[in-house]
Amino acid sequence: MYRLNKGLVILSGVIFVAVTGRLSYANDDFSRWKQQYQESFQEYKDKRDKEFTAFLKMQWKEMDLLKGKELDTTPKPKVMPVAKPLPVKQPQPIPTPEPVVKDEPEPQKVPELKPDPVVKIPETPKPVVETPTLPESKPEPVVLQPVVEPEPDIKPVVPPEPRVVHKGRKIVISYMGGRHTFYYDPKLKASFHSRVNEKAVSRFWSDLSKADYDDLINQINEKSDALKLNDWAYALLVNEISKNIYSTESSQSLFSWFILAKAGYQSRIAYNDKKVFLLVPSKQPLYAVPYFTFDKVRYYAVRFDGKDQKLGQVYTYDGNYPDAIKALNMQMNTEAQVASKVMRRDLSFDFEGKRYQIRAAYNNDRIRFMETYPQLDLEWYFKGKVSAVASTSLQRQLSNHMKGMDEQKAVNFLLRFVQTSLRYKTDEVQFGKENYLFPEETLYYPYSDCEDRSILFAWLVHSLLGMDVVGLDYPGHVATAVRFKGRIAGDAIMHNGQRYVVADPTYINASVGMTMPDFKKEKPEVIKIY
Repeated sequence: MYRLNKGLVILSGVIFVAVTGRLSYANDDFSRWKQQYQESFQEYKDKRDKEFTAFLKMQWKEMDLLKGKELDTTPKPKVMPVAKPLPVKQPQPIPTPEPVVKDEPEPQKVPELKPDPVVKIPETPKPVVETPTLPESKPEPVVLQPVVEPEPDIKPVVPPEPRVVHKGRKIVISYMGGRHTFYYDPKLKASFHSRVNEKAVSRFWSDLSKADYDDLINQINEKSDALKLNDWAYALLVNEISKNIYSTESSQSLFSWFILAKAGYQSRIAYNDKKVFLLVPSKQPLYAVPYFTFDKVRYYAVRFDGKDQKLGQVYTYDGNYPDAIKALNMQMNTEAQVASKVMRRDLSFDFEGKRYQIRAAYNNDRIRFMETYPQLDLEWYFKGKVSAVASTSLQRQLSNHMKGMDEQKAVNFLLRFVQTSLRYKTDEVQFGKENYLFPEETLYYPYSDCEDRSILFAWLVHSLLGMDVVGLDYPGHVATAVRFKGRIAGDAIMHNGQRYVVADPTYINASVGMTMPDFKKEKPEVIKIY
């Protein structure tokens, strides 16, 4: 028995040694393969960067940047007309008929009769017939009950810093109202003091490509995911990091160009006698931003401070860095997590003889972020995501007042809120130029004009009432139209076989179905939103 067990132990040991030997051999193979892969990948990266560096030394040409396309420049009314509100039909009381009095004959005397003696007869129990109780019939509901999600406990959102140990120099940047830490390889801070030309740019790219840039890009990607950034916010984050590493605008543009290209974006640069400019393509047209076109793709000379710039003649190159294939998606399709104090604004309006008080909330740092946005087509403001800070509080207050209203009355209620609780001024007066606003910006700025109110109103109708809304783009004016379940009288348009009733958030006191007089004969362009 002992010999058998001893044999088994010896056999087990042999098997264990064999298996661990194979595992060790496999691990060695994997380690060698991993090292070879990393070396070949690094060699590929080195080759790719060497080729691109050489390309940058010679492939430059002089070009004139085209002036950015302007938004609708048709003059808007300086003062909005006031409509006479439709009379509210009060239910008429049903007249109560007067009782009919008839002449009754005098009662005749009836001889008193004595009752027969009472004979008690046993009662036969009657069968009990149960009548089923029918459910009380109710008419189909026509009352709209707006529903919003529970109001969150609004607190500054600060994503926790990852507990990953990074090497390199530490920087702390201010971004989206919070403080964020990054580490970067000191080699990423290259010198750029010479006169701007293709050789200086090529040398800058070559120096940065030899540094450990992957770790910094990984940190940026992790932060982007944690903060739920869209592409513009991502580029803005890269720019903030560049401002903490470099002191001049030209070197900041060069660094942003390098990081965005390495992160997969089709970034380029251009330069003139004075400075370097960052160029990026966009999936959506950008307005009032200089650009030029390569292979049918527009490259825009963007700034991250919301200011305009005029470039004129510059030098640039016609070519893409390998694997840099993405254009910026400018849609406000995510809610960037912002850490700052919530601000509030009191709004009031009258509806059907009653006064309503609304306290709107917004995040100041989110407003600052939106101010950096280049101007887009109207549809992207209609489709922009509204933060929970602004949406939940406003929706809850309005929905509480709309309980029991039918569709038409609820839409008129929201119309009156937007028409009369906000003050009107054109963008030219408030900003000095045309400047479309996201809904949160309309709640923030002291004044708003027609497209700003239409964007806010369309979001409220869709989010609170679940109704389909389209934008109406007239020359020099913007309104909306709403699709109702029932037939609503008034001005309407047909779109995709459906009838949409005009609802103008700028025509003061106008109800659904009323078009501003100056635009009754105009045919608007329909903006599909949802």
